[in-house]
Amino acid sequence: MEEAVIKSKGIVVVAALLSLGSAASAAEKAYGPGVTDTEIKIGNTSPYSGPASAFGMVPRTSAAYFRKINAEGGINGRKIVFVSYDDAYSPPKTVEQTRKLVEGDEVLLVFNSLGTATNSAVQKYLNARKVPQLFVSSGAAKWNDPKGFPWTMGLAPSYENEGHIYAKYLLKERPGARIAILYQNDDYGKDYLKGIRLGLGDKAPSMIVAEEAFDVSEPTIDSHIVKLRSTGADVLMDIATPKFAAQTIKKTAELGWKPLHILSYVSASIGSVIKPAGFENAQGIISAAYFKDPNDPRWRGDPGLKNLNAFLDTYFPDANRSDTLIVNGYNAAQLLVQVLKQCGDDLTRENVMRQASSLKDVQLDMLLPGVTVNTSPSDFAPIEQWQLMRFEGSNWHLFGDVIVGEPPG
Repeated sequence: MEEAVIKSKGIVVVAALLSLGSAASAAEKAYGPGVTDTEIKIGNTSPYSGPASAFGMVPRTSAAYFRKINAEGGINGRKIVFVSYDDAYSPPKTVEQTRKLVEGDEVLLVFNSLGTATNSAVQKYLNARKVPQLFVSSGAAKWNDPKGFPWTMGLAPSYENEGHIYAKYLLKERPGARIAILYQNDDYGKDYLKGIRLGLGDKAPSMIVAEEAFDVSEPTIDSHIVKLRSTGADVLMDIATPKFAAQTIKKTAELGWKPLHILSYVSASIGSVIKPAGFENAQGIISAAYFKDPNDPRWRGDPGLKNLNAFLDTYFPDANRSDTLIVNGYNAAQLLVQVLKQCGDDLTRENVMRQASSLKDVQLDMLLPGVTVNTSPSDFAPIEQWQLMRFEGSNWHLFGDVIVGEPPG
């Protein structure tokens, strides 16, 4: 089978020259938009440019995984056509590109689009059109609202839960901490802030000495770090996307400020954050994970990592393997393939959501041991488990037990 990959500015399309496979009779099939006997068209928006362009690695990895699936015969005889547009992490652009996917490309579903503000901008539109907004690439708690938004489902554990876990860690290990919080001034940052405050409970007013917001339109956040240092805080909670997280690590080191640095997991990538900031500047930083870090020697003989590396060798050989964002794209693509396989020949939007909301103990290659995917019609949070980790040397090192995040609020 010959396969084509088409790339141009603002778009990545993975397509295949398709051959008819065996299928059930037409009477037994039910298709939604974007589905034929030979293909399933899915859409995505992600920041290939702009302040969050590092996250472009996520859809690029998913695109490569779909090439693998297509080369192996597709899903129940149908090949995936993946249409991914650049929204530059700009909500107005996301609206424009999402409308194009739904009304122009007529995709079956929108998959793993990235960003809290960007997905918020299209959530009502997609739900009104009854288009699955599946496995949103954002940990906002708002994606788990099956009554209010029955067509939207996240994937990662929520930012609130993660913030809650860090707060509990500090209460146990640093009960007298003076905490400075740097956060992105949007839903992403505010979810973390809420989780931290809830986790600290009645200790929050005395322990939090500063909360400093920044906007992604700012070229640098150096002035914010200088301001936070002046508070005398001995803990820095860094709630930022990769570009700004790297800036924070570097500036903190330049200032000679050495607080306990807690970093949101979305910026824990060694390739896109730690390495640019300097390994020597990142020693002792604490974050959390729910998936295996391919750079961690402990997984060297792990079957899941072997599968990931074999896939990358063939379908994405140019990938920067130190970038853990690869794992985000890989996990999400694996899970979507699972859902689409469960759909069989009923590839309607309704059945996609039905299958996505009935996942039981699904194991993915790169999830940490003990972490599984579970959903139900009343719970649209596929993953709710974390493990803390500390950066030492040139890698993250897990410590403690797998923790189930407490419900927000």
